[in-house]
Amino acid sequence: MKLITEGVMSGNLPWELVFVGVFIAIVVEIIGIPVLPFAIGIYLPVQLNACIMVGGLVRLGLDKLKKNEDEKKAIVNDGILFCSGMIAGEGLVGILLALFAVFGIDKMINFSSMLGIPQIVMDIGGVVLLALIILSILKFSLWKKRKQDI
Repeated sequence: MKLITEGVMSGNLPWELVFVGVFIAIVVEIIGIPVLPFAIGIYLPVQLNACIMVGGLVRLGLDKLKKNEDEKKAIVNDGILFCSGMIAGEGLVGILLALFAVFGIDKMINFSSMLGIPQIVMDIGGVVLLALIILSILKFSLWKKRKQDI
């Protein structure tokens, strides 16, 4: 992104790289893979786009359900709304953590180093947290009680 921004601002955009990216996008689109998730998967590290993959898997499972189109549309809209709220919340938490780092508060709340928690326990905790996020998405979209259900 820095390379593109500086290239546009200075007039020295590396057109070879831009055309390579365009060519890759065209080939990926012809193959039938959506370009935006593919590009995000290439650009961002796996830790950051794992939730995108999970959301795609939840959506794939939803598309396989035998429900009418109106009900599927309501479920998808609820899921998108819930996930958008989670993304906005993540952005706010990121700003809060950055403020903590600026003021040195982050070292006072680093409980994993204070308690000496082993890495394997933190990894398992991350998997459990991811499972809870998936369950919350399902609860607020697929398992949500709607007016016609009551």
